[in-house]
Amino acid sequence: MSPEPLGASRARSHVAALGYHEIADAPGESGFRRPGALPYRFSRAELEAHLDAIAACGASVACVDALDLDAPGVSTILTFDDGGRSALTAAAALEQRGWRGHFFIVTGRIGAPGFLDAAGIRRLRQAGHVIGSHSHTHPDIFRALDAAAMAREWQESRARLEQLLGEPCVHASVPGGDVSRRVFASAAAAGLRWLFTSEPWLVPRRVDGCRVLGRVVLKRGVSAPRVAELAAGRGWRRALALRRLKGIARRAAPPLYRLYVERSIRDEE
Repeated sequence: MSPEPLGASRARSHVAALGYHEIADAPGESGFRRPGALPYRFSRAELEAHLDAIAACGASVACVDALDLDAPGVSTILTFDDGGRSALTAAAALEQRGWRGHFFIVTGRIGAPGFLDAAGIRRLRQAGHVIGSHSHTHPDIFRALDAAAMAREWQESRARLEQLLGEPCVHASVPGGDVSRRVFASAAAAGLRWLFTSEPWLVPRRVDGCRVLGRVVLKRGVSAPRVAELAAGRGWRRALALRRLKGIARRAAPPLYRLYVERSIRDEE
């Protein structure tokens, strides 16, 4: 599943990317209204505590376009998936610290209740944040799609964002978190140049001209000191071990995993 790391024969650049979703104090305030989204929702106060801890540890928060992947060291990346309207709250918290983030949009939800509209997305971009695709419809087992369906998801999403922003869309994150070589190849074929996964890899990979970066996708209950540790590039082996254990469980019983996903993604009324 894993493409080869960049710079295998020299000192490696490490990218410590942390993945968030909604920053909201009440369920249903922003983003998807489904049981599976709840574990990934943080309050405003929790995000502020995380960002304060990252700043205190001296992490270098950057955007991917500014990275030198040939230089050794650790760069910290902050990402926000789905395109819920709480992205504006998150962006404001980053801007107060002089930081910029990466906001990945489910384009089929633009303007829907709880999600960013076109004006909100433009506002983020004008403030200097990176805007990218999180697919068009957010298939929750993306790797289960055939090649044509993957291509449609990326191409439709890219086209909508490019029309909205008037610039190329070359950044994306994989919805649902499950990846494969076919997923990586589909992103590269669709013209994406930066793809974020939910695999806890510190070392960037490359597939057909597309740089593939890992993330630790944060869940409710993670402490601010743990977030700071991850932002500094420490504790990633433990995160990778846990991810691999979950992957073994998913592959051991595919029908049960699909049933779990189907139940967790049903939007609440």
